[in-house]
Amino acid sequence: MIEYLKGELTELTPTNCVVECGGVGYFLNISLIFYDYLQSISQGETVKIYLHEIIREDAHDLYGFKDKSEREAFRMLIGVSGVGPNTARLILSSLTSQQLQEAISMGNEIPLKAVKGIGGKTAQRIIVDLKDKIKGAVTSLNLSAPVGGAAFNDAAAALVMLGFSMAQSQKALTKVFSQDPNLNTEKAIKLALKLL
Repeated sequence: MIEYLKGELTELTPTNCVVECGGVGYFLNISLIFYDYLQSISQGETVKIYLHEIIREDAHDLYGFKDKSEREAFRMLIGVSGVGPNTARLILSSLTSQQLQEAISMGNEIPLKAVKGIGGKTAQRIIVDLKDKIKGAVTSLNLSAPVGGAAFNDAAAALVMLGFSMAQSQKALTKVFSQDPNLNTEKAIKLALKLL
């Protein structure tokens, strides 16, 4: 199993990227949230991407992640009956690993059902199957502490009050805080509004 790739980002689209390591270009499937992060990196710049391999008879697929917490969330999702890699990637394109952890730990189906293609039964299955696993993941990976902490949560709540969905708000704030983790709530809201 390959742990990560560290190399030159040579191609980037919303669903995949190519990283060149030692003269070999690796095609990686990625989430939209990770794509947003990679857009801030210039092509040709060195990146470190954590991987998960899926080997089947007809394909050898690589999935790329910003950090271990996103990869662990992906691995937990594909362990749920009826959730394949593409569905897991779709979920992680709408929810950060921290948002997913919160939804599961609180038994909140709404964020999961908001993901295209996820119905009530699948959302319930994800929550039931992963509730206990999430508690262990929080301890080992610290998923419960989003970038920005309280400022992130306060800004998200304010944006929801302004009429934006929680998923939209958190996606914009994730991008904003990834550029400056020390933002206060007011500044974070102003920057996020420019992205919404």
